[in-house]
Amino acid sequence: MLETQVSATAFADTKPHYNILDGLRGVAALTVVCFHLFEAYATSHIDQKINHGYLAVDFFFILSGFVVAYAYDDRWATMTISDFIKRRFIRLHPMVVIGAIIGAVLFYFQGCAAWDVSKVSVTSLLIATFINACLIPATPGFEIRGVGEMYPLNGPSWSLFYEYIGNILYAFFIRKLSTSALSILVLLAGCGLAAFAIWGPYGDICVGFSLTGDNIIGGTLRMLFSFSAGLLLARKFKPIPVKGAFWIGGLAIVILSAIPRIGGNDHLWMNGVYDTVCFAVVFPLLVYLGASGKTTDELTTRLCKFLGDISYPLYMVHYPFIYWYYAWVKNEKLTFVQSLPGASALVLGSIVLAYLSLKLYDEPVRRFLTKYLLGVQNSFRA
Repeated sequence: MLETQVSATAFADTKPHYNILDGLRGVAALTVVCFHLFEAYATSHIDQKINHGYLAVDFFFILSGFVVAYAYDDRWATMTISDFIKRRFIRLHPMVVIGAIIGAVLFYFQGCAAWDVSKVSVTSLLIATFINACLIPATPGFEIRGVGEMYPLNGPSWSLFYEYIGNILYAFFIRKLSTSALSILVLLAGCGLAAFAIWGPYGDICVGFSLTGDNIIGGTLRMLFSFSAGLLLARKFKPIPVKGAFWIGGLAIVILSAIPRIGGNDHLWMNGVYDTVCFAVVFPLLVYLGASGKTTDELTTRLCKFLGDISYPLYMVHYPFIYWYYAWVKNEKLTFVQSLPGASALVLGSIVLAYLSLKLYDEPVRRFLTKYLLGVQNSFRA
């Protein structure tokens, strides 16, 4: 089917998109940017502003599972595993590459006491760029920034590592499960993640970004529960009448992200309970409401489309500028008020860059890959 104008979110599927879910994904991406922005002023998770912004990743995972099941569950009679993996590669990987390149370009501007970039050779930077672009995780002690990240040039790439794992598990295994078996998988993974949140070492699930034991366990559980829960939700989904779903869901995401840390250092389990309620109850409910609702006015429709279009590019291009902002704040010893112009420029600039990356890079690259990997021409379908 030929198309001349279509939302970028329509590349991966042949079915109409849930516009409100696209918009909610964009709201969640904006909360991630704000969460990362305040890392420059936090001494730990305890005093981090926009304290629970990391939970947006769990929302992304459940949303991804829901959309993948909706788009592909009924197509396996005519689609091979190879075709599915190519489609997901086309949808996801171009922005992984550009995020790594932006991180490399800005790397030597990010020097501060927390990481001395001047000691990193150009050769090491090129190697790091290559492995980040290929989504190969860096081991602790080997990564060039020295803070233990899997992807030191663009930290959020870690969630794409787990996203790929989730998609591969879906293609080879999870999609074949009966609804009862899938429900058991979701229950077991949810119990495991809840135990990690409540009785684990951190009192939260802000993990997955490093190749350490706790991060691997926590990151795997985050993906396995939320992605599988999204798959299950798509199988069981029956829309209900709901008005204002985008505004209700968007406000809920902002409030849940901004809630201060609960329990402090003395009662870590309390914050773990909060995280559990969010990922196990509230987020599935928000996805259900978002999928049930419909946009009924032009403003909401356009806003959801725009937010959906920029959501993934925004998530993948903003963090190199966070490193730069962090270094600037630390080197100049700035308060948030003093750095407010820079913070505002970072947020707005990231949105503009995300849109330009989408239109000038991501969409053309996906057209090219769709043509040469899938043999489809003049179509946004992947």
